[in-house]
Amino acid sequence: MQKPRLTFWQIWNMSFGFLGIQFGWGLQMANMSSIYSYLGANEDSLAILWLAAPVTGVLIQPLIGQSSDRLWTRLGRRRPFILAGAILASLALILMPNCPQVWMAAGLLWILDGTINASMQPFRALVADNLPEEQNSQGFAIQSLFIGLGGTVASALPWMMTNWFGLAADAGGNGHIPQSVKLSFYIGAAAFMGAVLWTVFTTREYPPTDAELKTIRERKFDWTLGLGDIFALVLHLPRRMWELGLVQFFTWIGMFSMWVYFSPAVAKNIFHAVKGTPEMEAAGSWSGICFGAYNAVCFIFSFVLLWGTKYTGPKLMHVFCLAVGALGLASVPLAGGPHQLLFAMTAVGIAWASILSMPYAMLAPSLPKDKVGVMMGMFNLFIVLPQIAASGLLGYILKHFLHSEPMNALVLGGASMGLAAVLTLVVVTFKQTGTATPVTGGGSGH
Repeated sequence: MQKPRLTFWQIWNMSFGFLGIQFGWGLQMANMSSIYSYLGANEDSLAILWLAAPVTGVLIQPLIGQSSDRLWTRLGRRRPFILAGAILASLALILMPNCPQVWMAAGLLWILDGTINASMQPFRALVADNLPEEQNSQGFAIQSLFIGLGGTVASALPWMMTNWFGLAADAGGNGHIPQSVKLSFYIGAAAFMGAVLWTVFTTREYPPTDAELKTIRERKFDWTLGLGDIFALVLHLPRRMWELGLVQFFTWIGMFSMWVYFSPAVAKNIFHAVKGTPEMEAAGSWSGICFGAYNAVCFIFSFVLLWGTKYTGPKLMHVFCLAVGALGLASVPLAGGPHQLLFAMTAVGIAWASILSMPYAMLAPSLPKDKVGVMMGMFNLFIVLPQIAASGLLGYILKHFLHSEPMNALVLGGASMGLAAVLTLVVVTFKQTGTATPVTGGGSGH
């Protein structure tokens, strides 16, 4: 079937829900380490407490991708999963800052991550479903813009609550989470739900053909929930996915190191904060500003990627961006004050824009058309497996080899990202074909 071209605003509406999803991811990335610290967790245990994020990605994304490939309802194929995930994730965002104990926050993070993944994954396939091939670049580019915009606002919300809206400073600690963080999560829940509802009610999906609908209706219930078919596909993944998987492994160890240890490193080495003091909240708020800064750079640099990859191709562009991000992350210990951290975050933002786009640009041409949903979900394994490894090992490495200094973990993350840049250059055999602008965007998160 020849798909008609969609207008800019139709593509905008189809991608708008990504703005809400990024409120969920942005609040989590910028605040979970601080929340754990407020509830009494020590720095050596932070990595393992983040384990929920990658594990839920391993389980949820391939299953949701395959399930939505095989489904048709009155609401369509992808939108039921987008809506159900948004409802549950919004509830989890409301509950998260009210957890009185570390174990409750850790348990709720499993729910939050799983539901955000369930809502996010179908958005990738929705673009491929609804747009003709020549508009794919525009569709993913708009998603990438919403990723940067949503992440920027969400990460900065606690700082904005205190400095823009006059919410009194609150030290937190001793099982108490500051009001600025609580209010930010409530706003994030509303934004998540509202943005997804906008997409669900303004976007339509193409119905399956009579033959496809018959196949869907005659398909017997699979007690493995499709896991058997997913495992069988592992032996038939395109070579390019394995090559990019090696690059992704070291890339995401670098990003995970930053998400887990940036906030405690800033609190300890830049603000010299002690738990239960106003400086602790100030450090947490400024970490959010820094996370917002790299998302803002991601938003702006997405336009550069759209123009620049026409000349460099996605492979060389990705090498350059990862190298810049590696230098930025490794340079955090050189910052002499809070504002100098923004230079490092600018470099990380350049890398983040490429991480969200260039691997998908290199991968997309190699995927079979009838397995886009499930294989995009399986590609997520190369994102979450390094995070699982980091969750289990970083705490041990920090304690026994890095002198329990969170700042040293950031240097290690920068080295890992630098290795990813080298591997992109020497391992990935991608050769650009045609003249179309490469796909950009693809979603963040786990």
